[in-house]
Amino acid sequence: MLKRALAAPLAALLLLAAASADAGWQSSQASGATARAQAIRIVVPGGTGAATQTVSAPNDQVIFSGGFSYGEDPTTHAPLVTTGSANASASASTDVETSATAAAEVNNLNVFGGEITASSVVAQAHATARAGAAKGDTSGSGVNGLVALGQAVSGGTVALGDWGSLTALAGGGSGSAATGYHGSITALEIRLTADHDGLPAGTTILVGYAEVAAQAPATPPPPTTSAKPHKAKAKTAKGSKLAPAPEPGTGIPVREPPKVTPKLTAGGYVFPVYGPSSFTDTFGAARSDVSGGWHHGDDIFAPLGAPVLAIAYGAVFSVGWNEVGGNRLWLRDGQGNLFYYAHLSAFTPLAINGNKVNAGDVLGFVGNTGDAQGTPTHLHFEVHPVGLIGLGYDGAVDPTTYLLAWKHLQDVSFAGGNAWAPLHSIGSAPRPGAILLTASDISSADGLVPGSLERAVRPLILRPARVP
Repeated sequence: MLKRALAAPLAALLLLAAASADAGWQSSQASGATARAQAIRIVVPGGTGAATQTVSAPNDQVIFSGGFSYGEDPTTHAPLVTTGSANASASASTDVETSATAAAEVNNLNVFGGEITASSVVAQAHATARAGAAKGDTSGSGVNGLVALGQAVSGGTVALGDWGSLTALAGGGSGSAATGYHGSITALEIRLTADHDGLPAGTTILVGYAEVAAQAPATPPPPTTSAKPHKAKAKTAKGSKLAPAPEPGTGIPVREPPKVTPKLTAGGYVFPVYGPSSFTDTFGAARSDVSGGWHHGDDIFAPLGAPVLAIAYGAVFSVGWNEVGGNRLWLRDGQGNLFYYAHLSAFTPLAINGNKVNAGDVLGFVGNTGDAQGTPTHLHFEVHPVGLIGLGYDGAVDPTTYLLAWKHLQDVSFAGGNAWAPLHSIGSAPRPGAILLTASDISSADGLVPGSLERAVRPLILRPARVP
């Protein structure tokens, strides 16, 4: 994976480079928070280009696209640009502090009949601002398996013969407490300086674009009343500085998020969502008091009904419903680490309290139940290492490092099965509709009586009844 930390002194120069590719693609910063992302965009001077849909926030958006294809080689008639999945997401929040996150991800990129290929291209940008501070970054961005004209590319700008250039991870950001933060990144940019494969000089192919801006809200005026405020004393557990909240939705404040990433058990973990998905590091972002004051996990955006998997061998518990998490459950692995899944649309028959499951088993399906109603469907996922269990619900650690590692593991294969039938919700939760995920042709079933299918599909002939 190619990852580059963008140094502050280069930020302005890199922003100018990104803006020059398509000045109309940049958005001006406004008060509050904004985010924008696009998976792929092709700009052809004097011609017809192509692009996947741009997503923007406020009003969080997620787009999951199938394969993208553009153009035709004049000699081979093969597409000029093809991809596998092309996803983009954007979210913005003004809850407690302003924050914005944008991400775009393209898999299996192929340009000009294999002259340029990459297994994955990811652009991510983050921004937060509060009174007296503003910051942001492009962490999580990278290009994996990039090859140009038969040579592996490790970064920077490289020449493409005598007809163009390629630049990986161009972007940056700047900000201050007064102005807020504004940043953007283009994961991969291909520019033609001469005609090539039927495209004219000046053509630009941009793959993976993310842009964010955040500015702190105006400081509220001081209270006008002279009455002496009432000081409430929080009750805590005996011997503890703060009673740990057992689960989101309790309204119990607030430790600072732990800044550690403990090692979990070796091997056996899989990514918790099967199929196309997108996520960024939003751990620790400010949230309202109902969720404990800060975001205790990451949101993995995926289509409604995408299978949610057990990430490891372990025991399922606390399967049910609450107002914040909606359909939610917990998983305890063999070492005692805990993992929290929330906002599921439905459970499978494996999601039973005390049931032992294997890594890759389907526990439920992605949704937006609980306080996620009205947002793009996603899985809220948390990691609670065994060494921090004593902190209660606030013992959660940033899951991003784990998720990035698990997403590329192949040690546990996924296989669907008949256990995919959704169950009814538990408690006071709304009853979900069924989701058809697999089907099989009855003609391939074993044990059929010879001739039964023929009789079943034979046209029905109605004969007149005999009159006695």
